[in-house]
Formats: sequence, C-alpha cells, structure tokens
Amino acid sequence: MRMIALSPFLLALAPVALPGDTGAPTVADVLTPELLNALQRVSDLTLSPDGRWLLYTVRTTDIAANRSEAAVHLLDTESIDSGSRVVAKGSSPTWLPDSKHFAVVTKEGLTVHALDSAFVLPVAVEKGVSNLHWSPKGDAFSYTQSVKLDDTAADVYADLPESKARVYDDLMVRHWDAWSEGEYSHLFVRPFHTTAQDAEGVASLDLLGEERVHTPLPPFGGGEQMAWSPDGRELCYTARRVPDPETSTNSSLWLVPAAGGEHRDITPGMPGYDQDPVYSPDGKYIAFSSMARAGFEADRARLMLYERANGKIAELLPNFDASPHNVSWTADSQRLFFTVDTQGTTQLFTTTVAAPKATPVTTGRHAISGIQVAPNGRTVYALQTSMERAAEVVAIDVATGRIGMLTDVNGAIFAKLQMPEIDGERFEATDGESILAWIVKPPGFDPNKKYPFILYCQGGPQSMVGQGFSYRWNFHLMAAKGYVIAGVNRRGLPGFGQAWNDEISKDWGGQAMADLLTVADAMQARPYIDKARSAAVGASFGGYTVYWLMGNSGDRFACMISHCGVFNLESMYLATEELFFVNWDLGGPYWTSQETLDRYARFSPHRYVDNWKSPLLVIHGEKDFRVPYDQGLQAFTAAQIKGVPSRLLMFPEEGHWVLKPQNGIVWQREFFGWLDRWCGESDAR
Repeated sequence: MRMIALSPFLLALAPVALPGDTGAPTVADVLTPELLNALQRVSDLTLSPDGRWLLYTVRTTDIAANRSEAAVHLLDTESIDSGSRVVAKGSSPTWLPDSKHFAVVTKEGLTVHALDSAFVLPVAVEKGVSNLHWSPKGDAFSYTQSVKLDDTAADVYADLPESKARVYDDLMVRHWDAWSEGEYSHLFVRPFHTTAQDAEGVASLDLLGEERVHTPLPPFGGGEQMAWSPDGRELCYTARRVPDPETSTNSSLWLVPAAGGEHRDITPGMPGYDQDPVYSPDGKYIAFSSMARAGFEADRARLMLYERANGKIAELLPNFDASPHNVSWTADSQRLFFTVDTQGTTQLFTTTVAAPKATPVTTGRHAISGIQVAPNGRTVYALQTSMERAAEVVAIDVATGRIGMLTDVNGAIFAKLQMPEIDGERFEATDGESILAWIVKPPGFDPNKKYPFILYCQGGPQSMVGQGFSYRWNFHLMAAKGYVIAGVNRRGLPGFGQAWNDEISKDWGGQAMADLLTVADAMQARPYIDKARSAAVGASFGGYTVYWLMGNSGDRFACMISHCGVFNLESMYLATEELFFVNWDLGGPYWTSQETLDRYARFSPHRYVDNWKSPLLVIHGEKDFRVPYDQGLQAFTAAQIKGVPSRLLMFPEEGHWVLKPQNGIVWQREFFGWLDRWCGESDAR
C-alpha cells in the first residue's frame, strides 16, 4: 500500500511559506469565514471486513441553500494513487460481511450497493434509520429508530389542532435542544434479502417493544453503543433503565437475543456510565467503557473486559491514568487499539490482553479518531485533525507510528493559505503546577510587531483544549484575522490525569480561573502583545468563565464574548435538564446546606455585576436547554442597566451550538466585528 506523503499535520508545526511571499499575509492567502465554511468535512470512516476498501463521507456545505449534502466515497487501500470515487449519495456507510456490498443511510431510508456493479437495492424501512449494524452472516441487520409511545397534548386534544400546548408529569421534558414529544429511540432487527421480491412482507422486530427507554443514550450516543455477537445470536446495547434519568448516569450494558426475548443486565451494581460494547472476534469477551462514580459524566473511563463464559468483569488497565476511547479488537482477539486524550493531543494506543499495558503508537500535535483496524493488525486507518486542518483519512503503521495521508479533500484550499504558528507552552500556576497552553500566532508573525490578544476559555467544563478543528471556535481563523490566541488547558480538563480533571468540580470560580489569569498575565507581558487590545472569549462553561472574568479580572480585557454561558447559578440549576451534571459540579440544589448556598454565592457571575466595565457580546440559542437562553438575556440586561457597551446576538433556531450554515456566517461576522471594534487598530474604539 502506497501512502501519499508523510502527514502534513506534522510538517505544519512550522509556518508555511508560499512562493513569492514577503512575510505579510494578504486577504487572498489566509483563512476567512467564507473559506472555512467552504471546506469539505470528512467523517464516517469504515473499513471493509477484508481490509481492502475504505468508505467515508464527505459533506459539502451550500451556504446559499443553507444546508449541506453528503456523498459516500470509496478508496482502494491497494491502489491509493488511483484516488477515491463517489459511490453513493447519503451518509453513515456500513459494510456487509462479504466486503462486496455496503449500505448507505439516505433521507428516504436505506440502500444497499455493490462494489462491482450499479446494483442498488432500496431496503423498505421507514425514514429516520440510524446506527446500522449487520449481523456476522449478513442475513439480518439492526438499526435504531424513534418510536412514539406517549400521547402528547395534540393527541389528547385532537379537536384543538391549533393549540401548541405541551403537558408533562415528570422531569426531562427537554433535552439539549428538543422538547420531549413522547418518542423513544428503540433497537430493531430485520432479516435481509438480496432481492426486493424476497424482502416483500418482511417486518422489523422492535427488541424494546413498549418499553420507555432509549438506546443509544441521547443525544450524543451512536452506533458505538450497540453490537452483534460474533455468532449472530444476540446483541449487546447501552441503555439507562432508572426511574429518574435526569439525576443519574447509571447506564448499563444489556444482552438480548436477536430473535427477541429477555433483556439481561451484565453490569449490575456499577453506578456510572457503562457503554460502548465491543465483542472480541473469538466471542470470549465484551470490551466496554465504564465510569466508577455515579452522577459524574467526566469520570475516568475505564477499559473493562466482560468474560462471557462466567460473567466476570475486570479492568484491563487499572493503573492507566487516562480514558481509552474508540476501542477496537484485532482479528485474532489478542490486541486492542484505542485513542487517548493526552497533553492536549489525541493519540492512538494499544495493549494486549495477555500482558496489559497502554502503549502509545503515535506521537505529534494532532487528534486521531474513528480508528479502523486492518485484519492483520499492522495498519490502523483513522481520521487525523489539527488546529490548522480539518479531518483527513490517514493510515498509521503500527510498528513505527508513521502516519501517511490517504486523502486531501481540502488540499486545493490549504495549498494557497499561509498557516499560523502553533506552540505548546508551559506556564507556572499560582499553586506551582504546570499549565499547558496552545499559543497560536498569525501567519507571517513578526515578533517586533504588537498584536491583539485573545484568551480562549474552554467549555465542558471537562473538555480538553486539544487538536480540534472547530467551524465556530477556530484558532486558525482567529490567527488569520491577526490575533494571538492562548488556548489554556486550565484545571478541570482531561488529558492531564484524573486529579487535574477533578479539580474543577465544586470550584468553578477557583483554581481554574486563576490558571486562566496566570496565562493571560504572562502573555500580556510579552513585547509582541498589545495589552490594551486583549479579549476573553468562550462558550458554555467558557461563557460562564467570560461572565466570571467580567466581574473578577480587573481591567485586563478590552472586550468579552460569551456564547451560551451560565450567568446565574441558582436560576441555572432550576432551568437545566440533566440535573446529575449540576448536582455533581455545583454540589446539588443551592438550598440543601449553607455550604452549598455559599458556594453558589461565591461562584455565580451575577453576584459581581457591579464590577462590570468591559464591552460584552452575548450570544445564545433559543433552543439551548442545557444552558437556557434566559442566562444570556439576564447577562445582557445586567450589562445594559450598568451602562456597559453590550450587544445581544440571539439565534431562534439554534441550541447550544450553531449548526445552520448561514447562521454560522452571521456568527463569525458578529464575533470578529465585536473583536475588531474593541481590539482593532481603528480609532473608532
């Protein structure tokens, strides 16, 4: 197998010089919001069972139409130079066991395609199919689909069709960006026939029947939360069967016969998230992810092995102070591969079952995801991302860790761009600990110039500042606009040991804020930073951080931007949906003890509004139910009453994120408009 070249993500650690460059970037050769949204997005990587063929989805955004469309591409790993070809419209491709057919999810349902012909078989299932998996023999497939089990007000009062009322008797009436409409995501099994005639009259079996339970776990769970046994007789899936799901992370792994029958919990007595089952090819084990502490969504994810013969469960890497994700077996069932967030990067690791030890395969400033292990275990295919470049398909040589690039879907755009400079630097915290921050400098950086500065405040709160390529909070784009950025891995982020990760809980306004200010002060003291043109920006917990800094950072910042931030801890507690999150991180309802009440008072940004002076841009989505939009309205109202220059950007159709293409462009224009107004070189400030 021939690879295109050594991964440019590693080469991009140094600034790129274009022919004829004078060192000063121009509008034509730096990233812009329009170019950012023109980038194609690669996802859904899947390897054929025989190891020869790769399928992946390329999504293209149509700004004018305000939508995106996906196409499935095919790549022959034995003939990389021949390039890929589009083989279907749709997404979420999956291989049949024969490696000669694959299925694609479309807006109409499912289609099955043949590699060597124009054969296309529409599979008669209703719309809304997701998380497709084929049985080992290819004679059946499983999928998930929403099933309506509860009557809504519209059903009860059918004679009043113009009423938009909602009626509930329990919590979890909303989740992230959607109201409950009485639907549950269920797991189905359906026999498969290769001709439309044979398939006629075949029905799907809902393995969950009338049960009011979801699989996968909404809203982020996907196909990784269910799997077929190698003999095709049973499925293992993830579900949370608890009376009050809004207060619990207690999901379990359940076994159910493929033909239907009793559902058996194989992780009883394990109170945290248990999920992502992966059968070993020999059928001996089920590997899965498990968090030990109940109610803590950011606990260390342990790699567990369930021994099917006797039901014993053991942690494979008990002394590994990190969280394995994306676990995959080799064909001989002797080795596992997985990804790990570590020191602001995401690397490929491996271990054997016989001699468990987490061994890194890759190094470098990148993020590895979507791993697909070749049958011989010597190559792992994956998606590789960095702060400079969106995801591309790569091949990783396990013996050497060498990464070869297999696709370059955005190469024509990036070939014309000057790249930012990115360095990982360490700063000494107020308690003597070491803080890693990614320092991003503009293309053509000149140390003798003075640049405006952005302190980026991460959300989560437990979410590493790693090598992601965001289409909103894009460091490459910020640098292309002429800013120096510090992305700070403050206290409370994964990738630096579980103790570091834990330090944010019940201390939102404490050491994490001190870490951010430590880096801000150090950066503002550098000769190439114009302290008077400094800004603090962030979303979610990062938005909370901005509100906190508004009242607790003195005159460090010329302006602030908060997206979907928490402003008032007391009102946030009673308006959010997954209460286990605030119960763990804030200590429960504010009225339960004087200690808890004092914590809310000490760490709630709304208590410090009297100190507000910095101009503030508030951004929020009206469909954000995790941090309800009234948090943004409260902050904007406070700023207006205080006479602080402020602006409100509200998206009626967006939730916690901005997903619609044209809204994304508006977001970028308002974001940089605000920054440039207060941190630019114009006298208009």
